[in-house]
Amino acid sequence: MRRSFIALATAALLLGACSEPPKPSTRTAQSVTVSPKAGSPLTASGKARIALLLPLSGRAAPIGQAMQQAAEMALFDTGAKDIALSAYDSGESADTAVEAYRKARLDGAALVLGPLYGTSASALVPLVNQGGMNVVAFSNDEQVAQRGVWIMGIAAPPQVRRVVDHAFEAGIRRFATFAPQTTYGQQMSSTLETYVTRRGGTVVGREFFDPNGADIPAQARLLAASARTEGESGKVAVLVPVAPPLLSTALASLATNGLDGRAIQLIGTGVWDFPGVGAEAMLRGAWYAAPDPAKRADFERRFVSTYGRPPHRLATLAYDGVGLASQLARLKPGGDFSAEAIANPNGWSGVDGIFRFLPDGRSERALAVIEIQGDRGVVVSPAPTTFAGQPTN
Repeated sequence: MRRSFIALATAALLLGACSEPPKPSTRTAQSVTVSPKAGSPLTASGKARIALLLPLSGRAAPIGQAMQQAAEMALFDTGAKDIALSAYDSGESADTAVEAYRKARLDGAALVLGPLYGTSASALVPLVNQGGMNVVAFSNDEQVAQRGVWIMGIAAPPQVRRVVDHAFEAGIRRFATFAPQTTYGQQMSSTLETYVTRRGGTVVGREFFDPNGADIPAQARLLAASARTEGESGKVAVLVPVAPPLLSTALASLATNGLDGRAIQLIGTGVWDFPGVGAEAMLRGAWYAAPDPAKRADFERRFVSTYGRPPHRLATLAYDGVGLASQLARLKPGGDFSAEAIANPNGWSGVDGIFRFLPDGRSERALAVIEIQGDRGVVVSPAPTTFAGQPTN
């Protein structure tokens, strides 16, 4: 077992305690506020201090621990000799994440990787705006993103845009959405409609169903009627951003109304990126966008070899985050962790493919399009290897 080189930060402010009551004074007392001084962003050996905020306690502790191990693995794999990592427990709440950020700031961190949750990342915004360290969060919530708090998670809207692009390349111009009546479902539908319209396509249907699944058959009938609009021709691509266990019911209801894989092109998002997705027979031939599984498979093999168990799906974010920090640390003596350096339009490379941060805090990833064939997914449109010449979305 590899020896851990990440120390869990336990630094805390020491409060002095008087052993006896203070003696009376004839002078007028004056209130003085002393702000604690932040430590140096460099260690004694000249390494840049990088803070890793992860849920190391609570229900998500197993995820946080796997991400911490992936970060540790990245130190060895990338030869990151210019950074020193310290892990802080961001817990399950925004308050805990704020406290972890403050500890990291006192310790002199030059950059923060994490936290995992969007609500926690959002809570750090005021501290960043007060002159705190920049944050590269592991959340995929674009609502949280802003300059100074970048999101590194694989956001859903770019997945929709990528698979829509592939559908256009295949000659499809008509689209529809069949989604749960949730914030996520509405966001996916809105993303598809906006992007399809921008590309000159047509949205022929949009139906939302109760997230408990009670009205799925009825809504599927309505969608079928829209997709068969008289006078229209050409195959319809239907976005079904639905995860198990509702996925089977949604697909069966569409098929019952004549909307199976022979009549329509099913397209999806990363919620389909789970082991055994090919066991869902009605998904055969469906497309979804995700990082290239081959690169992730190599990472997973090395993780298992090192730690004796498979990594959590989110572990690659911590691995790639350390790789990013290592590259920033080499830009100049002491590193460059500025907003301008982080948002380099040429982007960065990682296990999940190339990615870049936009000035508004969102991230953009080069995703592959995967077709479900038999019991596995096959890349039918490789992920781009460079952002050169690609506009930002």
